[in-house]
Amino acid sequence: MSRRTPHSRDQRRSASARNPSCPCGLGETYERCCGRFHRGESTAPTAEALMRSRYCAFVRLDEAYLLRTWHPRSRPAGLDLDPAMRWTGLEILGATEGTVFHDTGTVTFRASYAGGSLWERSRFERVGGVWVYVEAEPGGAVG
Repeated sequence: MSRRTPHSRDQRRSASARNPSCPCGLGETYERCCGRFHRGESTAPTAEALMRSRYCAFVRLDEAYLLRTWHPRSRPAGLDLDPAMRWTGLEILGATEGTVFHDTGTVTFRASYAGGSLWERSRFERVGGVWVYVEAEPGGAVG
């Protein structure tokens, strides 16, 4: 059994602080999870993975990624992201299709923020083999 010193405990804590868990909730670091999608190193393999990466982009105020992953026919010219908005968690409630074997899919989720939560069912399609967000059926604020 290894012996832990206060120094090794500090090293673990500082590594964790430098590489916090991804806001999407999967437990990986941001760099290994949604960060690779945001940086354009790869694309989300499923509609759910894209949904998670888009939630993370809202948390990080990454307007460029949000617009890049929006279907051209429904993409707005720009977004007005609120830097005061504090997103606190994402819960995937269900998904239909949206796998590597499909061209369309939906993801139903609850995104929590300071003061409440938002329920939404989002539609996704593949364009040129890449998943993009099409539109939402908003459920509005919950709680």
